[in-house]
Amino acid sequence: MKQYLDLCKHVLETGSQKGDRTGTGTLSVFGYQMRYDLQKGFPLMTTKKTAFRLIVSELLWFLKGDTNVRTLVEEKNPIWDEWAFEKWVNSEEYTGPDMTDFGRRAPLDEEFRSKYEVEMAHFKKRLLDDSSFAETYGDLGPVYGKQWRSWHTGSAQSEKQPIDQIAQLIEGLKNNPDSRRHIVTAWNPSEIEDMALPPCHALFQFYVADGKLSCQLYQRSADIFIGVPFNIASYALLVHLIALETGLIPGEFIHTLGDAHIYSNHINQVNEQLTREPRPLPTLRINAEGKSIFDLTTQDIVLENYDPHPKIKAPIAV
Repeated sequence: MKQYLDLCKHVLETGSQKGDRTGTGTLSVFGYQMRYDLQKGFPLMTTKKTAFRLIVSELLWFLKGDTNVRTLVEEKNPIWDEWAFEKWVNSEEYTGPDMTDFGRRAPLDEEFRSKYEVEMAHFKKRLLDDSSFAETYGDLGPVYGKQWRSWHTGSAQSEKQPIDQIAQLIEGLKNNPDSRRHIVTAWNPSEIEDMALPPCHALFQFYVADGKLSCQLYQRSADIFIGVPFNIASYALLVHLIALETGLIPGEFIHTLGDAHIYSNHINQVNEQLTREPRPLPTLRINAEGKSIFDLTTQDIVLENYDPHPKIKAPIAV
């Protein structure tokens, strides 16, 4: 994962100090690209343990067109918990302790963190136990799954049928592999304001040459320490899945970043990671016999020979 470590060094050495939506502050650069040859191993971070199961369940959630965090809670996947929780604690129905700015307060204040953990546990239990509550407070709006599988242009075009971009992508790759239009976009201006979080990985394009399938992602906003390792592995997995569905061989994943940033409260963790030597990449095995990629479960996708350095904890900026 030398490419990723080089990115970390580049931002630490050349990044500009910038404010951000969360109020945390960042070191940031604009415009950066990394390339991963998927024939040389699966690009999951080895300089810190990264939860592959969470990456798998999130990607399958996207591919099924789901936008409700309840599905992820059932899978014990906390990736989107904070955004759904924020919707709940900001609502008029919430009557518990003040959770304002919980993302920054929880790591710094032990007493507050205890309250936050209790409220989050109650929230997740209610999502699982109460379908009506989950429908209201578990739904994240028209985030990735909705845009990938049911793109809609908004009320002005309400008569038009939604577009299943993933189905169109697969059909195009099978029937016209040399096309330059194998594009899926999650950036839908007509629905941005309705999303819990506007898409960070905004647009991707597939490319076929010599029987190999490659993908380039444009990511408008890249949280280098927490988000980017997940994004690399998620899109590498997506290439493997789409290749499987179209009878192609995985080629490259090209990761193009817009605002690439390290949050100010992640700098110590990044420096710790840079002291670690990368280890051999793991390999991927997909048990898909007789199944479409849309029918796969987390148990069907297996990582082998993963031997990372220990996990490094860091707060998420919400």
